[in-house]
Amino acid sequence: MKWANSLIRIANHEVETLQKRLAEIVDRRAVMETRLALLHAEAEAEHARAKDDVEAGWYHVGFVQGWRIRCDQLKAQIVQTLAEEAGARDALSRAFEELKKFEHVAEVARVAETREQGRRETAALDEMGLRRAMGR
Repeated sequence: MKWANSLIRIANHEVETLQKRLAEIVDRRAVMETRLALLHAEAEAEHARAKDDVEAGWYHVGFVQGWRIRCDQLKAQIVQTLAEEAGARDALSRAFEELKKFEHVAEVARVAETREQGRRETAALDEMGLRRAMGR
């Protein structure tokens, strides 16, 4: 059964590693989404400032162009991170399935060993009973 425990330990390690990786990816995506929300808030504030201040209005067009570029870059990074997250989720799912297979094989082996041990004990008791019966 040592082989089964080793396989389960390795599979558990793989699952834990993939869970950490997935958590890091989700955290990165959350940071990017927060940055995108901040960019939108900054654009609204700049738009309000451009309405009130004529001089700021002159620079507003350049600000909007730069803002669009930054937003597009951030959105592209978010899309890329979403794809990475989906891949990490798939890998985690496969690793978890492997872990469950190893656990199932170990359980089946344990049950078979218990059954075999019970059969041996029954055979030994039957033999002892036959010896006593023949001795009388």
